[in-house]
Amino acid sequence: MSKVEPPPGLRTTFDEDPSATRIILVRHGEAVVNISGVIGGHEGCTGLTPKGREQVSALAHRLKISHELDAARVLVSSELSRAKETADILKTALPGLGDIEIECDLCELHPGVADGLTWDELIERYGAADWRGDPTVAFAPEGESWVGFVKRVTNGLEALSRRHPGATIVVATHAGVIEASVLGLMLMAPERRMGLSTKHASITEWERSDRGWRLMRYNDAYVG
Repeated sequence: MSKVEPPPGLRTTFDEDPSATRIILVRHGEAVVNISGVIGGHEGCTGLTPKGREQVSALAHRLKISHELDAARVLVSSELSRAKETADILKTALPGLGDIEIECDLCELHPGVADGLTWDELIERYGAADWRGDPTVAFAPEGESWVGFVKRVTNGLEALSRRHPGATIVVATHAGVIEASVLGLMLMAPERRMGLSTKHASITEWERSDRGWRLMRYNDAYVG
């Protein structure tokens, strides 16, 4: 008996599309700014902690054994040091890659003049934006709002998929970018916050095809 399926507009599941673009978002390992209380923009970020390098190395070891991302031909990093270090470690486990592409659209939220300050200094000088009440307020002077950040990330991922159609792309990036990808690509609700608990050195995978964006996995931090 042949398989009978509902019309496309009523279907809830689809087979994987081998011609789709795959974007694999990898959150960086634990960073110095994650434990120091410093706001880590371009100036404040000082890279990974030893534990963070161990976390990413464990993921790279998993990838060497599993070969699950051997099809990757593009490796992208945000401009921030913690992501660049993560990309450098991941590259050792991914055959067939060229130079790392640097993409600012996939950086963590731009903090403006608060870059490099501690959280206490931010509150003392500029106060704390309440994005639950108004997500259009800037993080600090010259910084982004939550809505602006989600839109920037969404546009950056769309542009990346157009630049490398049909490719498997690995991106070393940030927890905020991963949450923004869900809000912008799947929920189309940039004004929301989700409070996702995205683990360090975890994998989130998107598929981009003619049907649009589909979330394939989130927070995959298994290293055996």
